Amino acid sequence: MPPMGGPRRQSFLTEEEKKNRPKVTKELLKRIFSYLRPYWKQLLVVLIAIVVSSFLSLMPSVLTGKIIDEGLIGRSMKKLVTFIVLSLVVTLGANLIGVLESYMNTWIAQHITYDMRNKMYKHLQKMSQRFFTSNNQGDIITRMTSDISGVQQIITNTLTSILSNSITLIVALIVMFQQSWVLALVGIAVIPLFIIPTRSAGKTRWSITAESQACSDEINGILNETMSVSGQLLVKLFGMEQVEYNKYKEANGRMVKLNIREGMAGRWFRVALNTFSSIGPMLLYLAGGILMMQFDSSLTVGDITVLVALLGKMYGPVNQLLNIQVDWIRSMAMFTRIFEYYDMPVEIESAPDAIRPAGRANGEVEFKNVGFYYEKDRQILKDINFTLEHGKCIAVVGPSGSGKSTLVNLIPRLWDTTSGTVTFDNIDVRKLDLEYLRENIGIVSQETYLFNGTIRENLLYAKPDATEEELINACKKANIYDFIEKQDTGLDTVVGNRGLKLSGGEKQRISIARVLLKDPALMIFDEATSALDSISEQKIQDAIEPLIASRTSILIAHRLSTILAADEILVINDGVIAERGTHNQLITLGGVYSQLYETQFCKATADKEPDAFDYTEGEE
Repeated sequence: MPPMGGPRRQSFLTEEEKKNRPKVTKELLKRIFSYLRPYWKQLLVVLIAIVVSSFLSLMPSVLTGKIIDEGLIGRSMKKLVTFIVLSLVVTLGANLIGVLESYMNTWIAQHITYDMRNKMYKHLQKMSQRFFTSNNQGDIITRMTSDISGVQQIITNTLTSILSNSITLIVALIVMFQQSWVLALVGIAVIPLFIIPTRSAGKTRWSITAESQACSDEINGILNETMSVSGQLLVKLFGMEQVEYNKYKEANGRMVKLNIREGMAGRWFRVALNTFSSIGPMLLYLAGGILMMQFDSSLTVGDITVLVALLGKMYGPVNQLLNIQVDWIRSMAMFTRIFEYYDMPVEIESAPDAIRPAGRANGEVEFKNVGFYYEKDRQILKDINFTLEHGKCIAVVGPSGSGKSTLVNLIPRLWDTTSGTVTFDNIDVRKLDLEYLRENIGIVSQETYLFNGTIRENLLYAKPDATEEELINACKKANIYDFIEKQDTGLDTVVGNRGLKLSGGEKQRISIARVLLKDPALMIFDEATSALDSISEQKIQDAIEPLIASRTSILIAHRLSTILAADEILVINDGVIAERGTHNQLITLGGVYSQLYETQFCKATADKEPDAFDYTEGEE
């Protein structure tokens, strides 16, 4: 008989699913089954278990006829007890085999999704910055989680459902026709009475469920925006608590109404379905009685009872097999989405014959006629040429959006040049082993990222085997150890989500300490002191100055004090090197640098002490 709770799962394709229905090809199926091939032995066990379990699950229905005819009507206590015990043993056996099948099925599904997740994560780690800046982060996470988790449902539900339901249906039909072909046909004719209303009610209920899901997404959006650290702060600062509460209250009210409609949607349907579920057996009893009394004296009460029991067992398999096309299309669509990510080309990777030089790198950099664009119609860098020698420091300045950060991102190959060549120690970076290249480059960016852990854990990310002494020395050089010493738990102080428990300056100095532990040959400071107060800037400046004096470095900065420490200043404007030289040389030109000096650098140093300002002003 049909389930009393009514349909809960969508059993039809939406218009969007119909429109985006994947093309099932031999290659696609072959690729899908390639993930099953390593587990063919376990799959064979599952197949055998399904066949045996499906057969045994129908035996109690057949034995019921024996119990009635030979045990009760035949008045044989021995046969009655024998068939009852046998029915119990068969039922227990079917359930135990079902447990084995379920375990093996789950084991296979978990291992396949384990393989797929690992492959996906490894592949995504190789993707370039272009991939992460062009794709929605939520979509990336969905492919990694929901889509691959859906594969488990395909294996444990869809594939086994096809097998078990097909076998159950075939065996049930064979037994029914063996008992009475006439009653078997009557039983088959009754089945649509269950299926048609079930599918109709399911579609109606899904429509309401879809509305409910949309409302739920809206509520989650409100919560995500207003309950986050930044969101709730914005709400408070603009006094929008009541406005946001009213939005939440209204959406919450709609959700309640939709939930009530959804709960009541199948009520009258279930009343009708329960009535139909009684009509089927009654029709079989009526037809069986007519046959037994007037046409076929060999037909017994037990035979009719068996047919009624088997009819009830047929409804589920028939209904599920009718919906299997929907499950199949969704399964293929899910695999197609996953394979789309697998097939995305890796834009930046080590060449097969990549060079990995021995010994310590010098960190020398040269740009030769370098050009770069994100989109062909918008050139970012044009014909960039400069050389950074070992132990020297270059400062890169320019208006916002002029391409400064893009320029330094070409060195560790976060992006690849679209023309020209970038060399590291006189070797084209595209010919160097990517791991070697990035091992020897340390970047301190404006937007410091710290993991939600302790200071120690964030530092060890650069060098997992670093000793306590190395950690302390790095923190001292980064001018952050005094702060750490004042904390109750020292290096084990928790920094919070994205380091929000720390100030901008503290996070920045921890990031400098992290890069120092890496001990790179080339250090890049990408606006490391931007948007910080004068005190924080001075502490970071105190940490940076000894570093750039002792190793090869590139500085991108808006602060005059930072720029003056460089051996040469490159002025980037409209994607080209507009000017180059020392501070005093560039000031006398009266060009872009002079404008930046008057509008940005002077403003950035206005709060400094006069004597400190005069000192930096006179440096070369």
